[in-house]
Amino acid sequence: MSAHGGYRHLFSPISIGSLRLANRIVFSAHLTNYATQQGQPSEQHVAYYAARAAGGAGLIITEEHSTHPTDWPYEKLIHGFHPDVVPHYRAITDAVHSYGVPILAQINHNGGQASSMYTRLPVWAPSAVPDPLFREVPKALDETEIAEVVSGYSTVASHCVAGGFDGVELQCSHSSIVRGFLSPATNKRDDRYGGSLANRARLLLEVVSAVRETLGRRPVLGVRLCGDELIDGGTTIDDAVCVARMVEDCGAVDYINTSIGVATATLYTIEASMAIPPGYSLYIPSAIRSAVSLPVIGVGRFKDPLQAERAIAAGYCDLVGVVRGQIADADFAAKARSGQASDIRTCLSCNQECVGRMGLNRWLGCIENPLAGRESLPVAPPKRKRRKVVVVGGGPGGLQAAVTSAERGHSVTLLERRPSLGGQVALAASVPSRAEFLDITRNLIAAAHRLGVDVTTGVEATALIVEGLEPDAVVVATGARPVRPWWAGPADSTSRVVDVRDVLEGTVAPAGSVIVVDDLGFHQATSVAELLADRGCAVEIVTPTMVVGGDLGVTLDLETWNIRAARKGVRQSTDLVAMGVTSAVDGPLQLNLVHHPTGVGVTRSADWIVIVAHQAPEDELWHGLRSAAFEMHRVGDCLAARRAHSAIIEGHRVGVSL
Repeated sequence: MSAHGGYRHLFSPISIGSLRLANRIVFSAHLTNYATQQGQPSEQHVAYYAARAAGGAGLIITEEHSTHPTDWPYEKLIHGFHPDVVPHYRAITDAVHSYGVPILAQINHNGGQASSMYTRLPVWAPSAVPDPLFREVPKALDETEIAEVVSGYSTVASHCVAGGFDGVELQCSHSSIVRGFLSPATNKRDDRYGGSLANRARLLLEVVSAVRETLGRRPVLGVRLCGDELIDGGTTIDDAVCVARMVEDCGAVDYINTSIGVATATLYTIEASMAIPPGYSLYIPSAIRSAVSLPVIGVGRFKDPLQAERAIAAGYCDLVGVVRGQIADADFAAKARSGQASDIRTCLSCNQECVGRMGLNRWLGCIENPLAGRESLPVAPPKRKRRKVVVVGGGPGGLQAAVTSAERGHSVTLLERRPSLGGQVALAASVPSRAEFLDITRNLIAAAHRLGVDVTTGVEATALIVEGLEPDAVVVATGARPVRPWWAGPADSTSRVVDVRDVLEGTVAPAGSVIVVDDLGFHQATSVAELLADRGCAVEIVTPTMVVGGDLGVTLDLETWNIRAARKGVRQSTDLVAMGVTSAVDGPLQLNLVHHPTGVGVTRSADWIVIVAHQAPEDELWHGLRSAAFEMHRVGDCLAARRAHSAIIEGHRVGVSL
């Protein structure tokens, strides 16, 4: 295999300022929530960035470091303005440099895209325009305060240099006071910092000048620009190109990074879910690269090295930001370079444990990578070498338990009752808008085969069969079964009140008008509604909650779901609790509901009703084996019916414990 693994452009070196990068893969800045409550970097930061350096990234850019005490939009933000951060910086940079990888610090002030919850001070912005997410009216800065902001950037830049960083990146894109000044949507000033684009760019150029003076010539200085805010009256690609030219003309900047959207109003375009095609924002670096000679970084849901290679080869960008791809697999770059790209644990773009956890003020993790967010925690050695492990169930929990056990040297047998592996993930991914979700089990199945796991499908594992294998340890991962809610009445062969799994498995085929009753608020109801609408059904979702698909908000799928639902004519009805079904042999079903805020009864008529409700553990085998002499564990839905990440975490935890 060649030295570049078949990715000639991706693994060609490039210079940005004084740095010579070994390849074009950038671990771009993103929030982690790993900071201490005192605003300092943690040991988890050290281990997290070091793992991606060890995995072959060409350049690492850390998450943002706040430049001013007025900027504290979320709890665990690094307070770069405080001198106590310097030794913690040194721990990060020493760890990353030990792998020969350069590292930059992103520095930022979030401006009006923030809350006063932590500071008890008004947030600062160019104008008193409230952000649509935080909904606080900010204080419009006067020129003395603007000078204080500029000085803050210089202070943090000096801390970064003292802490061993190879330079800094100015976050002037999706969540930044500088972006606020650049955008006509948020900059309504009539002084020398407002009005024309040149005036709106004044703060940016002043910050660039001040930071370069602090850094000196050798440390690298980059600027990350928003190429298109995607909001009414906001920054457009033409504006961004003009600003990029100004940045280059000042002669102080070494590269330009890019972004799309605003981190509140159009956040779903920044950290796009699988509903948005990879490479969707490449028009931004392409336009900027055609206007400047500085190296340009492109971003936009790059899942695999081939996509990144093609973007560089086609001239869209000079480097590619791969964030979630390297969260899912810290060895993304190394595997690609060594010709083992098929072994990469491919990101799903599901956003459940990365973006979703951050939105819930939790530390960043990954649905696929159980080590993400836990890199700093030591892993104990196996209890005994080469134990004989039997795993029952080939869904994500069972597969992860099998893979982790095999990685740790055990002999593993996996039994699955269905003809193929995947469990409920295969059903979830059977809907076109969710097809990439199948990667979670595809990756694990490939790893299981690579590690020599003995896989047998089409076998109903009984206690007798499992005992006959004479295992040292058994992991039960038999999943969950649908539970028919009380209001749905008895199930029989003629019932047109069916479970969502029946529809996705193809055992029933609803037609005509369909009501989907959603008690879960996640992808199950919206997925089946889309599927049925695509088949020509007239679909309505009813839910007892205030929003259909409410949990899609944290994964940034809610906006794209609503767009598709409107296009496909899916009706959405909220605050309705199902109370019973009245049916006729040949006529429509009548669903009786209560509007729970008012207690008023309402009815809906439909040809079919699809139930999306909680499930119950399939735990019969577990109970049948509990008195066995060997070590017993259970993971995933057969322990408690939840989402896929719980199964992955538990499968890994059990595998490590053996």
